[in-house]
Amino acid sequence: MTRPSLDDIFAEDDEFGLLDARLRGSRATVASDQGAGALREVSAFFEKHGRVPDPDAVDHDEMRLGSIWASIKSAPTDQMRLEDRFGLLDDETAQTLKSWRDEPLVSDVPYSLDDIFDDEELSVDASLIDLKHTTPAAERHLPDHRAEFVPCRDFDQFAERFEAVQQALETGDRQALPVKKWSVIEPIEGDFFIRNGLLAMIAEKSEMSARGGSRDHRLRVIFSNGMESDPLMSSFRKSLNDDKTARMVQKVGLGPLDPDWETDQLELSGTIYVARSRSEDPAIRAERMILHKIGVTSQDVARRVADARNDPTFLLAPVDIVATYELQNLSRRKVENLLHRFFAAARPAELYVTDRFGKKVFPKEWFYVLPDHVGRAAKLIEEGRLHLFEYNIGTQSIVEKG
Repeated sequence: MTRPSLDDIFAEDDEFGLLDARLRGSRATVASDQGAGALREVSAFFEKHGRVPDPDAVDHDEMRLGSIWASIKSAPTDQMRLEDRFGLLDDETAQTLKSWRDEPLVSDVPYSLDDIFDDEELSVDASLIDLKHTTPAAERHLPDHRAEFVPCRDFDQFAERFEAVQQALETGDRQALPVKKWSVIEPIEGDFFIRNGLLAMIAEKSEMSARGGSRDHRLRVIFSNGMESDPLMSSFRKSLNDDKTARMVQKVGLGPLDPDWETDQLELSGTIYVARSRSEDPAIRAERMILHKIGVTSQDVARRVADARNDPTFLLAPVDIVATYELQNLSRRKVENLLHRFFAAARPAELYVTDRFGKKVFPKEWFYVLPDHVGRAAKLIEEGRLHLFEYNIGTQSIVEKG
């Protein structure tokens, strides 16, 4: 079979269009088309952001487009000039971009946070800087009272109990158990601990308060070296957790239902105090002369009320002590319970304060009574005749039961 020549091949019908090849354009035409396409992308970027793309940008797409723009802007083609809607090829300002590597001008460097937040170009969500649960710096103050160590003026009441607990520990009748890290300790009156090598007894636990949005109490802690302190329960708990040698002395008895469980509690006597609030709250200030707090404490009254303006129990305000009555051989806790029950009808129904977290706290130790009423009730308790009388809220007087 005779092999076909090229003429024979090209003379045949091109059934598949293999010979219909288009001629490729010149490199200049291709470069012009690419440059015009890149300029269109740069123009779209400029229209959106008001600037040309930065080849040093952190964003990858902007960096890529900026690099292309830097390579084509110096030798624009005729087609690119036709596509230049914003005059970017002739605008020296648009082509000159600041790099993050450049040294800033002295005038551009902020000197304070106020300079930063006052910058009109800075957009900050107000919720990020409007702190709701933080006391403003102008309103912050040092506490009026610190839980310092002072000599215990009535240590003789506790000395015998310390000796008994120390002997029980030495003989093994009672154990000193390690305080587990981060354990939540809820001490009660009569509990013994070992802190910094000293026996410590919880002699008094004041009425519940709410601090920092959580429940708390003021404690009276007596130490075996004859000193005492009055920390918040939360602070005392933290000091135990921070002390690697801290121990909790095992209680007597099998549990709260065992009569021996409260053996370590002392029936301490104390002082009845009547406090008047100096709160500037309009609702409280209007009733200042008839609204009083009735409390009983075994510690110095001045120390008990020293931190009143930070304590919701005292209506978050300083107080004046308008009367005190010394107890003789009477249990502090029992006397306080008797007084609060006796004057229960005079307790305000809607008295509350709002702490800095916006939470309402309802103190229960405030009453619409006069100091003289409390003094007479204390005298009746001492005489053992309080049960024969009652407080008449209508006449605001103590009357004999009919």
